[in-house]
Amino acid sequence: MKTLKQLERLRKAHKLIQQGNTGSPKEFSRRLYISERELYRILEYLKELDAKIVFSRASNSYYYDCDFDLLVNVSVKALVNQELVTIYAGAAVLNRILETTLFNTYNDRIRHCTKLT
Repeated sequence: MKTLKQLERLRKAHKLIQQGNTGSPKEFSRRLYISERELYRILEYLKELDAKIVFSRASNSYYYDCDFDLLVNVSVKALVNQELVTIYAGAAVLNRILETTLFNTYNDRIRHCTKLT
């Protein structure tokens, strides 16, 4: 369940940044129900995905400095009896995949920003 919450927070953070409606870091973290420190971790993670995130004091909001999109899709289906064991057996593997491969794959797909040289 922890992974689902993290993905939902990431999705919500992205949506608020896209809308330019985050507020200050303190307000932003409250909207996500997390600490400011955890907010900075999320922002760092998005930056690792090549998101150019900037804070505007004039509008008091974070925004993307160039085109960036993030697609987070999660599907959960409850199964019964023996099939439920399969879900639990795959939970540790899913966490490992979500932390590495899945996001690296999305990273390749969602790069829209080009570096100015």
